[in-house]
Amino acid sequence: MPKKKVRWMTTLLAFLTGGLGGGFGGPGGISPVSATSCPDVMGIFVRGSGEERWDGINYLAFRESLETKLGGSGLSYGFVDLDYPAIGINFGVAVSAFFSGGKAYEFGASVYRGVAELKHLVSSGCDNTRYVLGGYSQGAMVITLALPELDSERILYAATFGDPKLYLPEGAGPAPAACYNRGLSNYRMYVPDCLAYSGKLGGQNPYQPAEYVDKLGTWCNKHDLMCSPFFSISAHTSYVADNLYEDASRVMFKKIAEYYHIDNKYVTPHDTAFLIDSTNSMSLSINVYTAEALRLARETLESGGRVALYDYRDLSDPYQPVKHCDFETCDIEKFAAGLKDIETLGGGDEPESLLSASYHVMKELNWKVGHTKSMVVLTDALYLAPDRDGVTFEDVVRLSKQIDPVNFYIITEEEFTRDYQGLAEATDGKVVALRDDLSLLTDQILERGDSLPRVEEVDGYGLAGDLPELKLGEVNDFGDSVEIHFENNGSLTLVTMNDAWLGLTDSDMVTIAELDRGIENRITLTPVSDSLKGKSVEVILQEKIPRVPDTGIVR
Repeated sequence: MPKKKVRWMTTLLAFLTGGLGGGFGGPGGISPVSATSCPDVMGIFVRGSGEERWDGINYLAFRESLETKLGGSGLSYGFVDLDYPAIGINFGVAVSAFFSGGKAYEFGASVYRGVAELKHLVSSGCDNTRYVLGGYSQGAMVITLALPELDSERILYAATFGDPKLYLPEGAGPAPAACYNRGLSNYRMYVPDCLAYSGKLGGQNPYQPAEYVDKLGTWCNKHDLMCSPFFSISAHTSYVADNLYEDASRVMFKKIAEYYHIDNKYVTPHDTAFLIDSTNSMSLSINVYTAEALRLARETLESGGRVALYDYRDLSDPYQPVKHCDFETCDIEKFAAGLKDIETLGGGDEPESLLSASYHVMKELNWKVGHTKSMVVLTDALYLAPDRDGVTFEDVVRLSKQIDPVNFYIITEEEFTRDYQGLAEATDGKVVALRDDLSLLTDQILERGDSLPRVEEVDGYGLAGDLPELKLGEVNDFGDSVEIHFENNGSLTLVTMNDAWLGLTDSDMVTIAELDRGIENRITLTPVSDSLKGKSVEVILQEKIPRVPDTGIVR
C-alpha cells in the first residue's frame, strides 16, 4: 500500500500567514485619534505578524473597545498602532524564529525594532500622559520584552494576547497546580488551559516584572497554538470574535478610572444569586441585611445584570430551597416582595444545608456567559459537610468553577467567619461578619470586572483519555538520512528537529535527508488530533561523521 505524502511546513505556514495577518482587512486610512497633543491617556497597540498598520482587526478592536469607555470619561485620549515591521511569516522566517526563540534573524530584528519604537514612544511622551498597552502575537512578544525597559510609572496597564513568550509556572509538571486552581499567576487573566506553561517561542521568565504587579494581564485563548500546549490555529486568530479585547478593556478602564479618580460605569454585567438561611434565629439578621440586599439588587439590575432570590433551611426539617424569583423573572419589585415573604421557622441542630442548597441553586439557574457570577449567602449557622443528601464541599466548589466560577460571598456571625473562609477562598469570594459595614461588600461585588474564568480545571489534571498517542516503530539510520516509522492514532504528526519545525504529515513514516552528522540531532514526533497535541516521542541520532552538509529537509 503506498505511503501518504508528507504535508509540507508551507501548508501550515499558509494557515499561519493568513491567521497572523495576511487575511486581515478593515477600513483603511485610519490615523491616530487624539483630543490634544498631550492626552491624558494614550493607547498603544502592537500588531501581529503581517498585519497592516491602522487596518488590522486586532488594533481596531483594541481601540474601539477602549474608545467606547473613554469617550464619556471627560479625559483626553489618543491611540497609536506602533510603527514597526511586524514581519510576516514565511518558511525561512518561521524556522529562524523557532530556532532562536524569536530573538534573532529577521523575526528577532522585527521584534527588537518594535521594542525600541515602544521605548521611544513612551519615553518621549508628555509628562502628564499615561499609557495603556496592548499587543497581539508578535506584538505581545514586543510588549513582554519591552516592559522591563519602560518607565512603569507611565504605564497604567499592559495586556498581551496570544503571546508566543507566555510563561505560567503553575502549568509545569505532571500534575500542574493550575489544574487544581492553585498558585495562579497574578497576570493570568484568561488562560483556560490549565496545562499552559510556556509559549511556542519559549517562556519569558520572569514574565511579570516586579513593578508591573496588578498592571499586566495576559489572555491566551483555549488551545491557541502560540501560547497553550495545544495546536489550534483558529483559536489564535479569534481574539476579536471571542470578544477578549472588550474583556481586557474593562480591566484597563478600571485602572484608568482609579488613577484619574473618575466614575467607572463600564462594569461587567452581573448574575447575583441571593441564598438566605430562613431558620428561626435568622429574623433579626434578615432585617439587618434587607436594605443592603435591595441596594445590591437594584444596582445590579440597573447596570444590565440579573438577580435571583432563594431561601433554605435544613433537609431534616424537611425543607428544600424555595425560589422566590430567578434570573428570568426577578425585577426589583419581585425581589423586594420575596425578601418580605421569607418566613423564618424551624432549625433545631445548628448546621444547616447550605451545601445542598447552593448546589441545587447553581444547577437550577441559567447563568449567562460573559456575566460576573456571585452567590451571596446570609446565615448565622455552620453548614453540614457532607450534607444530608450527600453533597460535599468538593461538589460545590467543583460546580462553582465549572460554571465560571460562581464566587461565594458569605455574610455570617463573627464567630463563624473562620469556618466559612475555606469556601470563600476556594471560589474566589469573601467572608464578612454581619456587624461589619456591609456596604463595603456590596461595593466590592459591584466593582468586580472579571467576566471570564482565569483557568478551567481539568478532571484528573490531564486529558489522558482524549489525547492522541504515538508509538515509535523501526528507525533506519543511513548516515546522511534517517527513516522513522511510527503508529499515530491522531490525524497528523508534527515533526521537529533541533527545535526547528520541519512539517506536518499524515503518513506513518518520515524520511529526513541531508543530515549534519557532525552534531547530535534530536528529532521529535508529536501526535496531533484536531486542536489537541499528545505526548511527544524523541529520536536521538548521535554525532557520527564530522561534516557540514545542507539543512535537513522532510521528504
